[in-house]
Amino acid sequence: MNPLTGLYGAATALRNTLFDRGVLASRRLEQPVVSVGNLSVGGSGKTPFVIALGELLKARGIRFDVLSRGYGRKTHGVLVVESNGKASDFGDEPLLIARRLGVPVIVGESRYEAGRVAEQKFQPQLHILDDGFQHRSLARDFDIVLVTDRDFDDRLLPSGRLREPLSSLDRADAIVLPAGFRLDHPNSRRDAACRVSLGVLPQKPIWRIDRKIVLPTLPPAPVVFCGIARPEQFFAQVRAAGIAPAVEVEFRDHHAYDRSDVERLLAMRSKLGAGGFLTTEKDAVNLGPLQEDLEPFAVATLSLTLEDPAGVLDAILA
Repeated sequence: MNPLTGLYGAATALRNTLFDRGVLASRRLEQPVVSVGNLSVGGSGKTPFVIALGELLKARGIRFDVLSRGYGRKTHGVLVVESNGKASDFGDEPLLIARRLGVPVIVGESRYEAGRVAEQKFQPQLHILDDGFQHRSLARDFDIVLVTDRDFDDRLLPSGRLREPLSSLDRADAIVLPAGFRLDHPNSRRDAACRVSLGVLPQKPIWRIDRKIVLPTLPPAPVVFCGIARPEQFFAQVRAAGIAPAVEVEFRDHHAYDRSDVERLLAMRSKLGAGGFLTTEKDAVNLGPLQEDLEPFAVATLSLTLEDPAGVLDAILA
């Protein structure tokens, strides 16, 4: 094991202990805060879950906003996301959330200050804290933690992708698992590890989600590309949908596309005789107007379905 992993784990444990004992303070907003977070670095579906939860709240007529750090933005301070703005100003995921939900999304290094601005400008009844499980300086009223099957085989940073150990699930009010992930499979070491990890915790509600991509009409043999946390998942979903890519191109998560990237993709299309391009919603946000040069251009959307959505929302609001 990387010795830095031990140091990282010790520092994480100390920080959590200081918050648990009140040495480090958590500030509270006037309205309730529902946090959506995870244990690992990217790829757990936080943004689609925030969007799905937001749609449920909208259907109930509840006024809410979304508070986010705005990862990857080049600006500073508290900003209200403009849905026609740029990812470099607000971050790709906050911009995507604002466009999909049509509600106030506020970014800021301090989510407490972002929440104060939201309460002054928009009078929400509730805040959704995006990627908030580790942001303990803001008090929350309900903690939702998304867990992937890979998390139970993983290690802490930098040896693995975990930001916190599995024992941190003790702080969660609800744990979200993939619909097909079983806790009682007798022949799977990974599932056994999952069962043991959850078994040592107090009983928690476990919610299930099913994630699927929705594909528009596609050009034949497209260049499929993305800059997301786990690109192999997207590529596998595309192939499972019966699409035969001319090539699969991987960029870093939150990649900010520039002209050279577009020229590279166009060169691949010409060389391979590809019919066009296919990417994710987040990548389309990061491309901005550059996507106009990638024609035919198609965007795959991610559909997230909650089992018993009414029960989930009732549990949160209770």
